[in-house]
Amino acid sequence: MRDGAGAERLRGVTFTLHAGEILGIAGVAGNGQTELLEALSGMRAPLSGTIRLRGAPVAGADAAAMRRLGVAHVPEDRQRHGLVPEFEAQETAILGYHGAPAWRNGIGLFSRGTVEAHAARLMQANDVRPALPRLRSALFSGGNQQKLILAREMDRAPDVLLVGQPTRGVDIGGIEAIHNRLRGWREAGRAVLLVSVELDEILALSDRILVMFDGRVVGELPGGTADERRLGLLMAGAAA
Repeated sequence: MRDGAGAERLRGVTFTLHAGEILGIAGVAGNGQTELLEALSGMRAPLSGTIRLRGAPVAGADAAAMRRLGVAHVPEDRQRHGLVPEFEAQETAILGYHGAPAWRNGIGLFSRGTVEAHAARLMQANDVRPALPRLRSALFSGGNQQKLILAREMDRAPDVLLVGQPTRGVDIGGIEAIHNRLRGWREAGRAVLLVSVELDEILALSDRILVMFDGRVVGELPGGTADERRLGLLMAGAAA
């Protein structure tokens, strides 16, 4: 895969993500993790290679199609790709899923009452504060924005959850809540792909850890035996 400037960003990346596990992707920012998430979520089409879901190849699927196939995505940059700051929280709560029939009334018109009730339920269940569906998304703290985005993506019980930098700019209380949600998703038998530049986050959550350097996967470590030194060497391009 190449970026907008034509530089090659992913090189022969191959791995398997299993149900009931959190697979952590570690690496210094700019080593292909962003492009990997974009390819898997349908935001950007890879130039070559095959993505398989439940053993079947997925060809030419955009982000909307990947959602329909059961792949949800919490993007790395919530401000640019996860929400629209001027939208109300209730609109953020269905962003990406807004074309679903569930948000229409009996004559096919958009039902704001249904959307507001849905947002209120998500906000209460996921401790999003303040629980005000009509408040602009920009007026929530980063942690509460992230909790709302995570709740939105998990609400339809996707088989695969792609998560980029889940606690960037989030306070300690929000970090704990988000980590607990991801652990709970794993315990429910779902698959989680976690991309983070925070090594303590990768170590705390991951069952397996892949390390990326220069667009390649350069190592795999069991989550239970990995440590920051071994990860750091791999992230710097050194031998394990």
